[in-house]
Amino acid sequence: MAGARKASPLLRTVQAFAVIAVICAVTGDITINTVDPWREFTQMLRGAATPDFTATEDLLHALLLTVAFALLGVALGALGGFGLALAFHYRIVRAGCATLRAVHELFWALIFLQLFGLSPLTGLLAIAIPYAGIFAKVYAEILEEADPRPLQALPAGTGRISAFLFVRLPDAWHQFATYTLYRLECGLRSSAILGFVGLPTLGFHLESAFSQGKYSEVSALLILFYIVIATIRWWLRKPLLPVWLVGAVAVLPWTAGLAPGSVARFFTHDIVSYPLRSGEGWAGMGDWLSLVLVDQALPGVVATLQLTMVALVATGLLTMLFFPLISPLLLGRPARGVGHVFLVVVRSTPEYILAFILLQLWGPSMLPAIVALALHNGAIIGHLIGRFTEGIELRPDAPRGFDRYAWEVVPRIYRHMLALLFYRWEVILRETAILGMLGIATLGFYIDSAFADLRFDRALLLIAVTALLNLAVDAASRAIRARLRLQTGLRGR
Repeated sequence: MAGARKASPLLRTVQAFAVIAVICAVTGDITINTVDPWREFTQMLRGAATPDFTATEDLLHALLLTVAFALLGVALGALGGFGLALAFHYRIVRAGCATLRAVHELFWALIFLQLFGLSPLTGLLAIAIPYAGIFAKVYAEILEEADPRPLQALPAGTGRISAFLFVRLPDAWHQFATYTLYRLECGLRSSAILGFVGLPTLGFHLESAFSQGKYSEVSALLILFYIVIATIRWWLRKPLLPVWLVGAVAVLPWTAGLAPGSVARFFTHDIVSYPLRSGEGWAGMGDWLSLVLVDQALPGVVATLQLTMVALVATGLLTMLFFPLISPLLLGRPARGVGHVFLVVVRSTPEYILAFILLQLWGPSMLPAIVALALHNGAIIGHLIGRFTEGIELRPDAPRGFDRYAWEVVPRIYRHMLALLFYRWEVILRETAILGMLGIATLGFYIDSAFADLRFDRALLLIAVTALLNLAVDAASRAIRARLRLQTGLRGR
């Protein structure tokens, strides 16, 4: 009975999220709006089976630019995050880092496009700034959780800088390197989708090929992207890292699109609210705020939360289907090999690109976004849980088949799965917001429309609303995990 009482808060929480997701699904726009989705799907399958690596001009150059933006953006983010991690114990630093990572890379890119045009600075800062906030949090947590015993063994009088450089940093270095490599994989995905706002990465060519129905070209671009991510541990060797960084600096088009004169105008005119810059003064602020917050931010927030909650629960369901694909407790080696390939492909494809593909099939509604978010995040968590099961030992007389899955494995991984799911809740919300740029009526739809209409004052206010919403969900996630005592056991994912 005591065990049942302890489990009840967890059960009630899961039930509450499931009920909320059902309500959001019923009230949301989940429809198929295309006339003949199967015809389009058939053409996509035909293109996937016949990749054309010669269709895209400068394909190698686009791939190099994608890698270059990712390498330099992540390197800058890691350096900035390391410096911020050393001061992370200050509340103002923690709040600043949370704000930086609450704004998606694509929103940062839209802001910097107004300052620097299509120059490399736009792409590098769009990746580096939010990543610095992420690195700061994770690096600080790694340092805090480091073994304190080596510090206790230091002789009296050892300086703080010496203790950090020669004891704490070497002890945490392996975890730093492991997490930074993982973050580089994320940076490659971020770099690719920056092409959807005009930067010359793979996303730019993907959007062009999709719009023209050249699915063989799309297939070739995605295959190359998967190969780059799948082989990252081979080509990114430590001795070659300086060579790659120098090469990344050399390959970027530093003379392209730089518009220094627009920087001053942006800060002194463009982002000033319309009533203030038009002469209406504070008297017109009420109507302006009502227009932005009530007519745009409010419906955008509602749609963003609806989509997020459905995608979150769908991610949990898909995780339960995906983790057995690579679990040695449930499948043999050949089947796990196929499962690994499947999960690598799905989790390596950015949600934005997955949603873009599904929009071609089903038309603009929440359905493509929900499926894209659930597939991508379900593959990520499914991979982590599948790896987690490698350390589980079962009794020799444990049942086989579905009984082993349901009664032996699931009870052992369920809390870890929920911890990871709540950990990625805020990530799913961030992605939900930017999917509005594809025409789904989340906050990103209104932000993208404001940028398209050159109403930068509205855009920045809506981005601020997005950041506050992300911070609120992040706080709720941490509170739920603390209340239910959920531990991921998998730092940094």
